[in-house]
Amino acid sequence: MKLANCTPLVLMMLLPVTDNDILHVSPSCFSNALLSWLIKQFSLVGGVALGLANPTPGCIADRLYLSRFSSFGIFVISGLTLRSDEIGAAAEAWQVGLFGLASILFFTPFFSKVILLLKLQPQEFVTGLAIFCCMPTTLSSGIALTRLAGGNSALALAMTVISNLLGILIIPFSISKFIASGVGVSVPTEQLFRSLFLTLLVPLILGKALRESSEGAANFADQNRKLLSVMSAVLLSLVPWIQVSRSRTLLLMVKPAVFFVAVWMGVLLHALLLVFNGLAIHILSTICGGSKSAFAKKENTSALLLVASQKTLPVMVAVIEQLGGAFGESGLLVLPCVAAHLNQIVFDSFLVSFWLQKVHAFDSAKAA
Repeated sequence: MKLANCTPLVLMMLLPVTDNDILHVSPSCFSNALLSWLIKQFSLVGGVALGLANPTPGCIADRLYLSRFSSFGIFVISGLTLRSDEIGAAAEAWQVGLFGLASILFFTPFFSKVILLLKLQPQEFVTGLAIFCCMPTTLSSGIALTRLAGGNSALALAMTVISNLLGILIIPFSISKFIASGVGVSVPTEQLFRSLFLTLLVPLILGKALRESSEGAANFADQNRKLLSVMSAVLLSLVPWIQVSRSRTLLLMVKPAVFFVAVWMGVLLHALLLVFNGLAIHILSTICGGSKSAFAKKENTSALLLVASQKTLPVMVAVIEQLGGAFGESGLLVLPCVAAHLNQIVFDSFLVSFWLQKVHAFDSAKAA
């Protein structure tokens, strides 16, 4: 598939693209693509703004447990739109996939210890970013950016699906080991695991089972990916809206300069994850056979770098919801992570743009 004009990034996140598709995206149009994606994310920012402007509706929604229903709905949609036919194609790069899973679930959570060393008031900003560090990878953004970069989207899909499934088992222990001890809190690991199982895995399985058992449901999901994506974004926005509404009084006491520092902490976190995974790719490529290694193939390394360096917001807000205030006010915990979620995708969008510019310049020089 050859795209002569600029393809908005939001479109790339919705269209089913296979490894055989060749995407030619004009680097000069990438700012428009980024703007399109930011418009899609407006619901997150809008939810925060609404909670700050008028907390009453959000507090009512909280009493009705609306945030739990929204998390359930998000993962039903995720299961309904999850195509598994590409996962087998990732078998050729299984070494890369294994390291990616280890990085997402075991190595990058160690960076939460670094985050906890930082001093910032309110403490929830720091703790929230540390919890964010223990999450699995994003549910769709990493795959979409991998496809846009011409990477191994099958590998990206496999790492995304498996890390989010295993994450439900591992997250309670990661939070207990890396964060709870650092802030003097005891995490009810068994209860958190049970809650995550019911809130995340069960609806994901229900959505996937519906897709596999009904051809009509699968066709509807494939033909209405944009609609379902918007629905998922709206459901996701309900959680920060409710939590910010609950914590509005405390949030208004936070100085803008402090929140600005928290935003840059999120940028620093993502930069650290990119550097860690980039160095690991270089080392493993050298150890595992140099240019003949699976780690030396650009399509594999781009998938690994993008997917293993991102963290998911929906799982994070579900975890915060289940912790029941053990680490502080939920709105304060979530707010810097909403910013971190947005800035990691923006940052990686520019990274992919840089890669595409290099490819475009190489093709132009070759044609000349």
